[in-house]
Amino acid sequence: MKILRLTLKKKWFDMVLSGDKKEEYREIKPYWMKRLTFCFMGGFVACKYNSCGGRHEHCMNAMNDVYTHVEFRNGYSSKSPKILLELKGIIVGKGHKEWGAPDDNVFIIRLGEIIETKNITPN
Repeated sequence: MKILRLTLKKKWFDMVLSGDKKEEYREIKPYWMKRLTFCFMGGFVACKYNSCGGRHEHCMNAMNDVYTHVEFRNGYSSKSPKILLELKGIIVGKGHKEWGAPDDNVFIIRLGEIIETKNITPN
């Protein structure tokens, strides 16, 4: 299992937990490009097109093989609530505004089923 670990604000965390939010977004910026885009060229290496943002087919194929699951946490404490979900894929495109996406293209992290929760207190 290869887990992409991300921190979310409470609003978005609660929407993912309830099943209302099916995608998470990250801006196409150098930090996220380095973390989320790779290509196969004799092994994993950073994309030679540096600013492609996952738009090249070789980057998209490899990017979707890097992570199998995504773990969201709400906070930075060891006791922070966590959700482990199946990762359905990462694409580049326009997201839903009601789920927090900006107007520009973003990395869209497509979420699957909840596998496990930790430190969740019932309301």
